[in-house]
Amino acid sequence: MTEPPPRILLIDDEEVVLDSCAAILEGSEYVVATARSGAEGLEQVAAFDPDLVFLDLKMPGMSGMEVLEALRALDPTIVCVVFTGFATIAAAVEAMQRGARDFLPKPFTPDEFRSMIHRGLEWRRLLVETAALRREREALRENFAAIVSHELRSPLGAIQQNLFLLIKELGGVATDDQQRRLERMSTRLGDLLAMVNRWLRGFSMDFTNLKESFGPVAVAVALAKAAESAQPEAVRKAVEIRVEADTEAAVLGDEGTLTEAFLNVIGNAVKYSRENGKVRAQAVRRDEKVVVSITDSGVGIPEADLPRLFEAFHRGQAAAGGVGGAGIGLAVTRRIVEAHGGSITAASTPGRGSTFVITLPALGAPAPGPEGAPLRQFPKGEAG
Repeated sequence: MTEPPPRILLIDDEEVVLDSCAAILEGSEYVVATARSGAEGLEQVAAFDPDLVFLDLKMPGMSGMEVLEALRALDPTIVCVVFTGFATIAAAVEAMQRGARDFLPKPFTPDEFRSMIHRGLEWRRLLVETAALRREREALRENFAAIVSHELRSPLGAIQQNLFLLIKELGGVATDDQQRRLERMSTRLGDLLAMVNRWLRGFSMDFTNLKESFGPVAVAVALAKAAESAQPEAVRKAVEIRVEADTEAAVLGDEGTLTEAFLNVIGNAVKYSRENGKVRAQAVRRDEKVVVSITDSGVGIPEADLPRLFEAFHRGQAAAGGVGGAGIGLAVTRRIVEAHGGSITAASTPGRGSTFVITLPALGAPAPGPEGAPLRQFPKGEAG
């Protein structure tokens, strides 16, 4: 099937610019449309469906900056190049922030114009391919969740229920050794079901409506709850968890999912810590951001694993050394943090430990929280 020719839309209030660009492209493979104003250009976008838009910033009525924002809202894969005779660094930065891909200062030569077209259409191709891959990934995620739920979880659940009944029915007949074997089978099935449920959670969690439940959250409280949940494993390994949080470190969010995100990171820090190790969780407010850092002195993460650390099912070399896990926790954490408008990063030195940093938009006023929340320490060997 033959690909349709690329479509180029030129938006400028100067007729001489439109005429010269059209003349340069005459006889080429491109389909060209023109508009004399921003409003007319947006109407053309809806009807013409361009791949590449050349846009003048200085136009009467609707400005080029306004057109850029509208274009990004209509279709983020449309590549927009700004040409103007009043190019400044400030204008370039603002235009890029609003979705422009590049600048073409006036006056420009035919070769410069053609070169910019080639670059713009290549950007367009990459954007379209990326969007298609993203859609395919989402479809695979949904299909995988459906398959796992139907083909794995349902039969495993049925086996477990029958095993429960069998253990009860054979309670007075089976030997102690047989009873222990049946209970081990039930435990292993429970572990397998829990793993399947973690897979489903990692693939099927939908955070699009999470903001509907947003409210003021004291980060100190969420961190303390996460540390409390991680205590059983910390006690087993004699790992000390120390939480330090500024009372002004508050965000607009969902406390439950934020606690889960913090727990995933703190739990990993405990999991990969050596016995008698330390895990430190801190939260501070820095201007308009709340920065949460979770540091351990454990085995660390190889540099090669860091770029894929937050991908679902990825388990690095440290995990392969015998520590269990499905590789879901950090992927879920990233999605929770991003749903709150934040970001998460990791740094590590193998053999010396790791630091995870979660950055979230700060709440204008501190969220209410219990007094004494700024510092909470869980000593070695004591449950919280």
